[in-house]
Amino acid sequence: MDLNTIEAVLAPAARADLPAWRAGDAWLAGGTWLFSEPQPHLARLVDLAALGWPPHAVGPDGLEIAATCTIAALERLDLPPEWTAAAALVGPCCRALLGSFKVRNAATVGGNLCLALPAGPMIALAAALDAACLIWTPDGGERRLPVLDLVRGPGETALAPGEVLRRIDLPAAALGRRAAFRRIALSPEGRSGALLIGTSGAGGWALTVTAATRRPLQWRFPAVPEAEALAGALAAVPDGLWYDDVHGAPDWRRHVTGILAEEIRRELTGPDRPGRDSSGRDSSGRDSSGEGV
Repeated sequence: MDLNTIEAVLAPAARADLPAWRAGDAWLAGGTWLFSEPQPHLARLVDLAALGWPPHAVGPDGLEIAATCTIAALERLDLPPEWTAAAALVGPCCRALLGSFKVRNAATVGGNLCLALPAGPMIALAAALDAACLIWTPDGGERRLPVLDLVRGPGETALAPGEVLRRIDLPAAALGRRAAFRRIALSPEGRSGALLIGTSGAGGWALTVTAATRRPLQWRFPAVPEAEALAGALAAVPDGLWYDDVHGAPDWRRHVTGILAEEIRRELTGPDRPGRDSSGRDSSGRDSSGEGV
């Protein structure tokens, strides 16, 4: 879509070239959402891709993902075999993006986080793997923030005006945990109505819930919880936190979240072996990591 209110597009070559933030500005990364609907309040775009950040880096401390890394590039990344959680989660989460292969080759990991839609699969992946955001501040400094604290609600983040999400860091300890993935939608090609990830390892047991709730929620236990304890934690979620839109009513989202959470609990209770659903199949048996979600 043409954005007919845009007066200038800036392409900074370095951080020093970033302009002072003003009303009507927007950061441009992949632009798949930005150009999908009218933006009459915008007058200037600042193209972050011009900064030339390397898309990702694998090191002993974990995985660094540039905010401008495309989802397709992340999915193609060859990761160390000992990062078992990455092997179980990166592919299904990348394929859970609503859009064609063209969208996945343009949409960015950072853009998915900053858009802060409940169904954003990069939010689920990053939150479940204890990711931290490196944020550039307008005064030339930087700060770090857990992804769980970055996303506050639909379309709402903790970023202040002029702040830039520079990088998402996933620690090696989280990448090496066992993991289980579940998602469900109202239709095979529909947007996620609930997307859950469970992880288990030396740091304990955790369940992350996204898409069904207005912001990502996470519960941590020292060991695999009993079914009653997990159900009780989910039952304590306030009614107002369950998301309500055309892709699922709150009572349905609450119900299927409970079912999928119990499936994850059972999968991660057993020995470390491939589970029936470890490839991303939902409770109906169909491929829950399928295209177009």
